[in-house]
Amino acid sequence: MAETMKISDLEDRLPHEAADAIRSRGISELTPPQELSVEHGLLEGKNLVISAPTASGKTLIAELAMLRSVIADRRKALYIAPMRALVSEKYSEFKESYPQLKVAMSIGDVDSLDTWLEGYDIILVSTEKLDSLIRHGVGWLDSVGCLVFDEIHMLDDPKRGPTLEILAARMKRTCTHAQIVALSATIGNSKELADWLGAELVESEYRPVVLEKGIEFEGEVTYNTDRSEKLESDSKMAEMRITEDTLEKGKQLLLFYSTKRNAEAGADKLSRAVGRRLTVGEKATLRVISEQVLGVLGKPTLQCEKLSKAILNGVAFHHSGLVNEQRHIVEEAFRKGEIKAICSTTTLGLGVNLPAHTVVVRDTTRYGEMEGSEKLGVNEVVQLFGRAGRPKYDKSGRALLIAKHRAEVRELYDRYIDAELQPVTSKLSMLPVLRTHVLAFIATKFLTTEESILDFLSGTLYGYQYSNMYEVKENLRDILGEFVAWGFIEKGNSSVYRATRIGMRVSELYIDPLSAKWLIDVLPSANDDLSVLFMICNTIEMRPHVKTVERAIEMFPQYQNMLQHASSNYESDEAIFYDPLRAFSSATMLLDWISEKTEPEITNEYNTTPGALFTKITNADWLLYSCSELAKLLRVSPIRLIEMRLRTRYGIRRELLDLIRLEQVGRVRARLMYLNGIKGVSDLRKPGAQETVERLFGKEIAKKIMDQLDRN
Repeated sequence: MAETMKISDLEDRLPHEAADAIRSRGISELTPPQELSVEHGLLEGKNLVISAPTASGKTLIAELAMLRSVIADRRKALYIAPMRALVSEKYSEFKESYPQLKVAMSIGDVDSLDTWLEGYDIILVSTEKLDSLIRHGVGWLDSVGCLVFDEIHMLDDPKRGPTLEILAARMKRTCTHAQIVALSATIGNSKELADWLGAELVESEYRPVVLEKGIEFEGEVTYNTDRSEKLESDSKMAEMRITEDTLEKGKQLLLFYSTKRNAEAGADKLSRAVGRRLTVGEKATLRVISEQVLGVLGKPTLQCEKLSKAILNGVAFHHSGLVNEQRHIVEEAFRKGEIKAICSTTTLGLGVNLPAHTVVVRDTTRYGEMEGSEKLGVNEVVQLFGRAGRPKYDKSGRALLIAKHRAEVRELYDRYIDAELQPVTSKLSMLPVLRTHVLAFIATKFLTTEESILDFLSGTLYGYQYSNMYEVKENLRDILGEFVAWGFIEKGNSSVYRATRIGMRVSELYIDPLSAKWLIDVLPSANDDLSVLFMICNTIEMRPHVKTVERAIEMFPQYQNMLQHASSNYESDEAIFYDPLRAFSSATMLLDWISEKTEPEITNEYNTTPGALFTKITNADWLLYSCSELAKLLRVSPIRLIEMRLRTRYGIRRELLDLIRLEQVGRVRARLMYLNGIKGVSDLRKPGAQETVERLFGKEIAKKIMDQLDRN
């Protein structure tokens, strides 16, 4: 047997500072995929696509390439991932691992050039942020020596994939001397991806923890190793049987459900079984975590109470309906072993490193608004299975599906365990995607003719996979015609397009051009609170909308005439499910928010979640900012929009705008101050004001509020 390659074997090719930093983390030997990567030219600057299972060491491969670029070549390294949570997680890891290097992360404001990034060695960005930086004319790309594309298989994702594809194609063309390292889960066409990127493929089946895949039916698991296992539980519910058996082994588990509601119901059911097995010390720890989750919002919602109650018994649910702080609390408690089981929607399986001994994919069918009922793909299930088995704690992990009847055991086995992996295919031909990127090409002067845009698109994965570019060519002509008609671009001599001032700003603001056209048309006539909110809610960026409520149906006729400005594309675009009543319902929800209704009242009336509500508020904040920027170009007063942005951010009526300027003062405290005679900041200077604030909030908070008067 060949001897394993060691870090010390790389010292003639890897800077000694890099080797020392890696060894200081307790890493002395390379895993098989890491060794294969070195043999394929990783440390000589070769482009590589790494296709290997979760936890096989792909991240260190990227780190080796980045360290070589930064230390040996004195060039920047750029790490790109399609999910903010993953970028944030890797930033924390890199920052801790390489304190001697300047490591930066940028995932936020997409209307900023972030010039400060120029001073950093390793820069971690989301795909959207990098796209935005390019639109704003970032100047340091020619100093990049290594490009890492993490989760490159996300090219297949209809939402995130097209931007990732455009970026990969553009960076290939822009950073011609940079090494490309693309990291991928195991997929059906890794070689095709490698060929498209001009890279060598490094493929490995290595996994540090043995993964057993099986189907559970009536308390027995049939594995891919031709063996079966009887679970240590006689419960009548399959998830309960698997949970009890996992806890009996002293392990944790993740359970994936098709909907938020199913995940919450699953957590409620499992908490009874898990709670019985907890020690007094574990219950005390969970009580603290439960209170943290309950106190995240000013006033807990029903969902907060559900989550808090489940955590008391060692179980949590996890989905996009939670606010970020709650998700972080749950994830950290699970990593520490304090929460024993998480019931989640499938989004947790994408990117974030949260492994468990046992993974259960309970639902293999889901319902989408556009797609209807559909089966999970093989690749997605394999990705979820990859969370099973923790390298530091387990020698093996198990990933299970649940059969509802005996015949389904073979059906599930054939569909997901014994099946060929699916190829990744481009989603670039979708109209909203092309619209956004074509405008960016012209606005940044990257591509300025129909021919050059088509030539670029032929170099994307779409062009590589589909030699017939007829559909894209037709769509491109339609888009260019629309942009000229809308005043976003102008056609000059030699068929060269240039962006107008407003077209340039639309591209920089990172909003869909179709949304921008609607906003520009409606802006001059949006003259009350609800019309402004309907204006921003009737955009692509605010989807998915809440379900239609009775109140919206009653009020809609007064605002229906605004739709005479809506482009016919809203109805004809196949990628969009368009219902103006639902957009209007989202607007009435935000109206309730700025009318100071509480989170529980709003989430209950609109059948939504705190996380979904705050996502809408965040998106509305950006759209209102975009509207105020467009208003300046249109010579429309932006004052109402600026006011509305502040009111939406804090959820307040207009009379609280002055008080909200104070630190420590949010919507609840501002209203209490107003009701007690402090109606503006100047009132804090009146006799007795300090005593009033102390009575309302205590001496410590009152001091922080009053000290601001001296600073100002």
